[in-house]
Amino acid sequence: MKRNFLQRALVACATAVCIAGSPLLGTSLAHGASPPDTWDHLVRVKSKRLSAVYLLPGADFRGYTKIMLDPAQVAFRKNWVRDYNSSVRDLSRQISDEDAVKLADNMRAGAMKMYTEVFQKAGYEITTAAGPEVLRIAPNILDLYMTAPEPMTAGRTRTYTVDAGEATLALEVHDSLTGALLGRAVDRRTAGSGGSYLSRASDIQNMADFERLYRQWAETSVKGLEELKARSPLVVNAGAKGPATLEKPAKP
Repeated sequence: MKRNFLQRALVACATAVCIAGSPLLGTSLAHGASPPDTWDHLVRVKSKRLSAVYLLPGADFRGYTKIMLDPAQVAFRKNWVRDYNSSVRDLSRQISDEDAVKLADNMRAGAMKMYTEVFQKAGYEITTAAGPEVLRIAPNILDLYMTAPEPMTAGRTRTYTVDAGEATLALEVHDSLTGALLGRAVDRRTAGSGGSYLSRASDIQNMADFERLYRQWAETSVKGLEELKARSPLVVNAGAKGPATLEKPAKP
């Protein structure tokens, strides 16, 4: 297998995610640690929808009517391919480097598809040009793993799982003209039923489960943006400890 090719691809993805800021939250939340109260001049605020949300005090989201989507970056959980392959004896079920890169490409495309569709449905124009009315959003996927990444190939043993896997959303929001960092959000969720019944694992089913997860995140992002518009300019009331609260906007 072309090990160096896979390593370069995954390192490039992880590096792109971490350029703008520390990877602290992506890794800490994935392993159950408590996130800090501040991050790169952003303040953690209470959120009912996502695990951790950080916002820039004073930011004003009211003028944004268009969305620029940065290409989603995807990074698998460390050693996921190695650990998965060591758990299966059937060589036909193991993941090659090329398989892993294709999976990452499919996951990236799925995230971009869902974010594009959901924001367009909400009335936002998707654009590639910066402007005063354009909000730049980067929906990155970290610490991704799939429970049973098995294509439905004739002759393969059938595998049944409770869920398709897990992933962490690491969302960054910037002003498209100035590049100013306005907010970050981190959230970890399970893809698939997550219930008590088993379902047939396949590449088609796995992709469908992860696309549903990406749609949930995209819909949550739209709702969050609308709430931020209603509360802009943001007045953050930071307590002595723990996440802050957003004050109601002053009446004109």
